[in-house]
Amino acid sequence: MKSMNENVIKQNITETLENNYMPYAMSVIVSRALPEIDGFKPSHRKLLYTMYRMNLLKAARTKSANIVGQTMKLNPHGDGPIYETMVRLTKGYSALNTPFVDSKGNFGKVYSRDMAYAAARYTEAKLSDICNEVFKDIEENAVDYVDNYDNTMKEPVLLPVTFPSILANPNQGIAVGMASNICSFNLKEICEATIAYLKNEKADMTEYILAPDFPTGGSLIYHSEEMKEILSTGRGSFKVRSKYTYVKKENCIEITEIPYTTTVEAIIDKIEELVKTGKIKELSDVRDETDLSGLKIAIDLKRNIDPDLLMGKLFKMTTLEDSFSCNFNILIKGKPEVLGVKTIIGHWCEFRRDCIVRKSLYNIEKMEKKHHLLLGLKKILLDIDKAIDIVRNTEKEKQVVPNLMETFDISEMQAEYVAEIKLRHLNKQYIINTLKEVELLENDIKKLKDIIENENKIKKVIIDELKQTQKTYGIDRRTSILKREEVVVHEQEAFVEDYNVKLFFTDHQYLKKITLISLRSSGEQKIKDDDTIIQELDSSNRSDLLLFTNRCNVYKIKLHEIEDSKASQFGVYLPNILDLEENEQIIAIHTTIDYTGYMLFGFETGKVAKVPVLAYETKTNRRKLVKAYYSQAKCQGIVYASDEDYIKLTREDGKAAIVPVNMISEKLKRDSSGIQVLNITKKIVMNQMEKMPELTEKEQKLAAKNIPVTGKQIDIG
Repeated sequence: MKSMNENVIKQNITETLENNYMPYAMSVIVSRALPEIDGFKPSHRKLLYTMYRMNLLKAARTKSANIVGQTMKLNPHGDGPIYETMVRLTKGYSALNTPFVDSKGNFGKVYSRDMAYAAARYTEAKLSDICNEVFKDIEENAVDYVDNYDNTMKEPVLLPVTFPSILANPNQGIAVGMASNICSFNLKEICEATIAYLKNEKADMTEYILAPDFPTGGSLIYHSEEMKEILSTGRGSFKVRSKYTYVKKENCIEITEIPYTTTVEAIIDKIEELVKTGKIKELSDVRDETDLSGLKIAIDLKRNIDPDLLMGKLFKMTTLEDSFSCNFNILIKGKPEVLGVKTIIGHWCEFRRDCIVRKSLYNIEKMEKKHHLLLGLKKILLDIDKAIDIVRNTEKEKQVVPNLMETFDISEMQAEYVAEIKLRHLNKQYIINTLKEVELLENDIKKLKDIIENENKIKKVIIDELKQTQKTYGIDRRTSILKREEVVVHEQEAFVEDYNVKLFFTDHQYLKKITLISLRSSGEQKIKDDDTIIQELDSSNRSDLLLFTNRCNVYKIKLHEIEDSKASQFGVYLPNILDLEENEQIIAIHTTIDYTGYMLFGFETGKVAKVPVLAYETKTNRRKLVKAYYSQAKCQGIVYASDEDYIKLTREDGKAAIVPVNMISEKLKRDSSGIQVLNITKKIVMNQMEKMPELTEKEQKLAAKNIPVTGKQIDIG
């Protein structure tokens, strides 16, 4: 019996990837996920071309199921993905600035996650009028054709669209190892910019294209440098925020336009989550009031709430304001490239030029063929009686064409054409019209040849097409522009409700945050049986909380992020909300709004480090700072103090010293070892540091006049 190892074939991993994975990756990149210069992915192109072949550009709508079934002749995928592709292209779904499918029935909405589209058997569709510009020259050899997947039909490689559709509609694709995310621009602006480029390739696109424009509207927060970067490189991001109105009579905010990148349900779900967690308390209800008239999210406010301040908070915490990350990755002649708007327009102009040249050559060939036939007819019409006589006197039918060729010196094609003319056409009017047509054909052929040979004339044709598209299909911007400097930015503190609180910190790492109202109406503080309160602080809900640990770390948290407690509760267990290290314990806490004053760290060496609280302030919301204080000596106390305060330092032998804080020099470095304040011996070290309350007259006399001080027995009582 053969062992399993005998059937194993060893293969280099790089070869395996190259042979098996690379073909798949390239197929996804080239044939599925990325759009091409005509603005379409293969799935879109196959669907629209099928509808064109079904005469749905001029005919009435047909059932979507019929369209899906016919598309399967070009697209080997199932009916589900084909119908989903069609849904996105419809006017009803509202995902495109220039929808290509005129739809009837429920196709859902791009701004709704849960509004499902109806089945294909219920809906109807045809091509939108703008598809006249998509298929304008397709019958005149403007683009190449290839075989479909089973070689039974031909399909176009690209569609000869007469405007830069690639920039007119949003387009997203995820390939293998790369992706594409193209925002949409206003059709009028795109046509204007393309015309300007054709007239002068050095034209500044920002003069014609203001900013992206989305079918869902909203307000784009505009920054000139940011927009220049996106237009020039095809990369970057910008923010779009929702539009809202405040209905004073109903004390209600109505949101009618949202960013393209989000949905109504995602926004409502997030708002409800924020309400449940207590992060938003200013609203009483939020609901989806979207109907046939359009999108609407209604937010009912509590009394005396500033709607603009609440919306500022919601913009910050939900996708009512969202970012769009641009990545203009498109296929140029089968190769993926990330390009700026001007470069994309340049490639499109080159593509459209090729379409016009191919169309002109096709029409020239067609006209020249007819012209050739009419020239033969012209020779015969000059002596029609002789031609009739030849036909009448020729014994065999097959000799008619050779005899006409010989007599009138014409080609076989011309003779065949003449021989097929009906007798009824041999009248004076037909002869005159034929001679006129010869002249007209000659003029038309000359015009087409002039266009092909003259680059400026080709550009004029493209410009005329763009002007016509702009005039017929252009619409005003849906997304308004809001300059960044016009955006009202509310400080974070403005979003946080401000009220005074009392903090209780226990030895077992529990923290209670109790409002003063609750504190006045409550009894004794409830704590665990073997627990003790080691710190009590007065603070406000807007403060930052600093938590110092035995591992020389400090953790920072916004106090408003901690839920309010009651005296009858244990409070929050801090290790659950902080990512503490193993065996790490909080030994002291401090709250601050303005980061004034000093943190004093007393060590067994008798040294005290006086570090400004400002040293713990950070521009970013960092949760943990290491090296919060000196780690090479045991810390015997951490207190907050100002220069007007006094501290008491105690040794193991009971000797103590009262020291004014202003005598201790400040250290800017957080992990400074400090300065010697209390003298110690080899056997007797400092074992306690505490902040003194207001000094009595006796204590003031005992206060140190200089440092370091040895200390003495102090009887404060």
